[in-house]
Amino acid sequence: MSTTATTPAQSAAPVIKEMSFLDRWLPAWIVLAMAIGLMLGRFVPGLNTALEAVTIGEVSLPIAMGLLVMMYPVLAKVRYDETHRVTGDKRLLGLSLVLNWLVGPALMFVLAWVFLSDLPEYRTGLIIVGLARCIAMVLIWNDLACGDREAAAVLVAINSVFQVFAFGALGWFYLQLLPSWLGLPTTSVDFSVWAIVASVLVFLGIPLLAGFLTRVFGEKAKGRQWYEEKFLPKLGPWALYGLLFTIVLLFALQGEAITSQPLDVARIAVPLFIYFALMFAIGLLASKASGLSYAKSTTVAFTASGNNFELAIAVAIGTFGVTSGQALAGVVGPLIEVPVLVGLVYVALRAGRRLFPNDPTVPARRTQEARP
Repeated sequence: MSTTATTPAQSAAPVIKEMSFLDRWLPAWIVLAMAIGLMLGRFVPGLNTALEAVTIGEVSLPIAMGLLVMMYPVLAKVRYDETHRVTGDKRLLGLSLVLNWLVGPALMFVLAWVFLSDLPEYRTGLIIVGLARCIAMVLIWNDLACGDREAAAVLVAINSVFQVFAFGALGWFYLQLLPSWLGLPTTSVDFSVWAIVASVLVFLGIPLLAGFLTRVFGEKAKGRQWYEEKFLPKLGPWALYGLLFTIVLLFALQGEAITSQPLDVARIAVPLFIYFALMFAIGLLASKASGLSYAKSTTVAFTASGNNFELAIAVAIGTFGVTSGQALAGVVGPLIEVPVLVGLVYVALRAGRRLFPNDPTVPARRTQEARP
């Protein structure tokens, strides 16, 4: 079978079919998974202890396994021989770096101080969430919205490298230096470099290597047509199974804290909701203004709006303790991020035709790509 690389337009052009039952009702499954997790965490004694008995860094091993199952199918779909077209796109790379490492942390800092000025623990936790750029679940949202898969893989990899070197420096800047300049209270914090490196290696390195090797050896053995038309459709649903499993475990771990402090959760949720919505809108509109296609604009928007809550929770727990307000703020992150970004998937799909007329990378209405 031919393995000739397609052009960017060809690789992004949708092959349309009706959405599967799992995809069509995804928001309902996510809400159900969140509810089940909250109930398990609230009413099953000893579950938290069991989930935290084995950890990778500060992250529960079962959650790590769920994230790996979630990410592997998406990264196995990436056409790695086409990533060169992404690395050569200076507009896309430059815009993504500015949004992720300048605009995102600054916006979260402002929102944290505006909405949580009287709650320093939650404020600090929210700022930490803003510093942790997404390297995991964003691949799912991008795929569901028919974004550019190769661009997402490259941007996630770049964010990972920046995260290792920039997270600690930005934490010092936004928690100590900038507040002192503005005459605001400062927060002393010592970030664990190992927590950052472990997050990158586990949540990106392992599934990225597995996905790359699967495609290389799969195409070598059977050809690209078999790999994309036969193998990937069977592998694809496991990404959503892993997503739902991870959501259940995440909310089970903190179910009691979330349900016992609803007003605090609401206070934290407001700036998070504003943050995700604003970052997505800024990313999508700025990308369109710079001349990027729907697929690439969507990818930039989701990689800018998502956050690495696994790392944020790990840093908050390792630095301030599992019962701290900072840790609770980190846990509320996915509580708001998951439903909001699922909603933004539908926003992107519905708004695509209006914002990007005649763009071949825009998926058809009420359908989803059956992309390999």
